[in-house]
Amino acid sequence: MTIWQTRAAALYDGGFRPMFIGGQWVPAASGEVLEARNPATGALLATVPKGGSADIDAAVAAARRAFEGPWSKFTPFERQALLLRIADRFEAEWENLCLSDTLDMGMPISRTLANSRRVIGMLRFYAGQAVALHGATIPNSFPGEILSQTVKEPVGVVGAIIPWNAPIAGSVWKIAPAIATGCTVVLKPSEEASLTVLMIARLMTEAGLPEGVLNVVTGTGSEAGAALAAHPGVDKIVFTGSTATGQAIARAATGNLKRVSLELGGKSPVIVCRDADIDKAVPVAAMAVFANSGQICIAGSRLFVAREIHDEFTRRVAAYAAALKIGNGVLPETEIGPIISDRQAARIEGFLSAGREQGATVLTGGARLTGNDFEGGNFIAPTVFGAVTDDMVIAREEIFGPVISALPFDTIDEVVERANATTYGLAAGVFTTHLGTAHKLSRRLKAGSVWVNMYHAIDPAVPFGGVKMSGYGREGGVEHLEEYLDTKAIWINTD
Repeated sequence: MTIWQTRAAALYDGGFRPMFIGGQWVPAASGEVLEARNPATGALLATVPKGGSADIDAAVAAARRAFEGPWSKFTPFERQALLLRIADRFEAEWENLCLSDTLDMGMPISRTLANSRRVIGMLRFYAGQAVALHGATIPNSFPGEILSQTVKEPVGVVGAIIPWNAPIAGSVWKIAPAIATGCTVVLKPSEEASLTVLMIARLMTEAGLPEGVLNVVTGTGSEAGAALAAHPGVDKIVFTGSTATGQAIARAATGNLKRVSLELGGKSPVIVCRDADIDKAVPVAAMAVFANSGQICIAGSRLFVAREIHDEFTRRVAAYAAALKIGNGVLPETEIGPIISDRQAARIEGFLSAGREQGATVLTGGARLTGNDFEGGNFIAPTVFGAVTDDMVIAREEIFGPVISALPFDTIDEVVERANATTYGLAAGVFTTHLGTAHKLSRRLKAGSVWVNMYHAIDPAVPFGGVKMSGYGREGGVEHLEEYLDTKAIWINTD
């Protein structure tokens, strides 16, 4: 038994974990619970409240009291100091946070541990931004001695809904800018992975977060999530998840015209030009999809390869995929963990069947894994499809699993047109050793982020988000803070 397996047994024992409203740990008003199970083994980790509309009402009321009460008097310096203390608590408890994510949603411990620079860096970045927010004095052409200026004010109560594929980073990306700007938050984590978010609420409280500034309501999207999106007491809703759910949230938000930010699905292209450095491009292109078992919105699942190198490149990607170590995320050697649930694994199996039925060729993988090493878990072998055409289901729809569709191309103009022929526009990758090609492709691809000779790079200072059906709004950078602020114009007659 590894040290991580020993620690896992002590972290979650199948007991009840209450949710967090107004500074108190409470059950659901209905008394109902949801099970949290380890996707690698099927073992029960804990139960959590199945919150509903009454719990959302209580959480929004608590967030409103905090926003209009003591929290409104916190200075930028005090909000900065709080975020820095939270960052310190995260750093001290980082291993437990990572182990919680590994147990609850399956990401290998080696990968969760490696994410500290990004997550703790986010907290410290937003701490710096807390004291850098300001309006402007604007020259105007109005007759007389008139002073015109702007001030930035927090938008109010923020409803945040996050998916299950990255609970630590997803939570911080919603909470930290809210604290920096002086907003309050009601956070609804995915019912598939709520445990780490409850741990985050505890750590932030221990760092001195006032009651009501952060509230966590666990429950289903159809009940708690829908109630939060439509709630008239919420001033802004921020959501990461599927495009279909994002559309439903946008419709629900029209009731009080709350502001909305959406980071949604993707079917991102990765373009490997004939002059690419193949040795460097193969592992990056492979992990552009296989990282987190393909359960990531920016997965570069459409692999366009120049025809001259297509066969060699796809053969090498398939060999790389076949060599990846698949297993329980608490084992240090694991590179690919489980799929979040049996339901999601079955959905991915449907795409694997559709790919074969439509004529694609399985170069590696293509099936669910069973046997002693995978008993009770939801494991899909990393899969590479060849002989794919643009009209196939596997090349058009977001699979959210470890599946690559390889497609040859002949010219730059052709591949740009094909890469952009999708309703999504979240991310794209380009591999080339020619600067002009890199510049031309990155400008012409319709995506919120384009990576050249790399993939998955995300930094707190750099904005991230999508275009088209991949959503609107940005997370990261100074643009992120603007999503949580209103601009007020003030006119003063000085005569």
